[in-house]
Amino acid sequence: MKYARPPLSLVSFALGCGLLSAAPAQAYKAYVSNEKGNSITVIDTDKLEAVATVKVGRRPRGIELNKDGSELYICAGDDDAIQVLDTKTLKLTGKLPSGPDPELLALSPTGDTIYVSNENDNLVTLIDVKRKEQIGDIPVGVEPEGMAVSPDGKLLVNTSETTNMAHLIDTRTKEIVANILVDGRPRFAEFKNDGSELWVSSEVGGTVAVIDPIKRELKQKITFEIPGMSKEAIQPIGISITKDGKRAFVALGPSNRVAVIDAETKKIEKYLLVGQRVWHLAFTPDEKYLLTANGVSNDVSVIDVGSLKVVKSIPVGSFPWGVVVAPK
Repeated sequence: MKYARPPLSLVSFALGCGLLSAAPAQAYKAYVSNEKGNSITVIDTDKLEAVATVKVGRRPRGIELNKDGSELYICAGDDDAIQVLDTKTLKLTGKLPSGPDPELLALSPTGDTIYVSNENDNLVTLIDVKRKEQIGDIPVGVEPEGMAVSPDGKLLVNTSETTNMAHLIDTRTKEIVANILVDGRPRFAEFKNDGSELWVSSEVGGTVAVIDPIKRELKQKITFEIPGMSKEAIQPIGISITKDGKRAFVALGPSNRVAVIDAETKKIEKYLLVGQRVWHLAFTPDEKYLLTANGVSNDVSVIDVGSLKVVKSIPVGSFPWGVVVAPK
């Protein structure tokens, strides 16, 4: 039996009343810091192309968005400042105080405090976002870089490249509660979404340390082995872990690979070939795509998370370093 198609007027009525769903796929904007280009590239993740480039301060590296995505905070290392970019107008609106050569920053879960690693003075600077004022410093190891805050906001982590430690800091007392030795030149720290694990990458050591933040002890180390590739070329830096905590992706620097890891068993699933000298990574909020900033090839690789395939390369500015994604 054949059924007659309903009149278009009825379809329109049903859509208008919400009886039928016609929701388009969500699109997002990504922001990429170009370290040598002194710029931020904006990428439309629906079109998978760059749509704007904005000149900013000198040597932008670490970047982070505020809670509603309306402001982008930029570590302008050679300007010794955190610049603020309005993501709607794409204009710089001011700056926040930091110490010398800020490299990476992390935002508290409430969005009211920024924690900044200042590479040249061995301090983590605390900034009050609303007051735009520096509210304290925490002495850490030599050449601080990686920054992360636990999901509950109670624990701040800084990694020091020369001291080879992950410093665990109580955000209430502003005091270090544990120093955990990892391998050479730790560059990045990332918590699992449930706060059960802290992952720290060591660039020169070639490993990722998995730390129990509750017991404040090292659980295990993940090592990497790529056929035909020297160990010196395998340099872990950026880490991204899925919200469900089941899979992790690690940027492996000059090996031009991203490691895909079963985050429960800690076994390597595969290596994905991306652009040259891959630094940092960011998921789109729906975790459909993972974007990688590739420093030497001046592009961003787009990984389809479902199929674990690289689906596109997007040209950006000179020496892309950091990448973050927010809803449009």
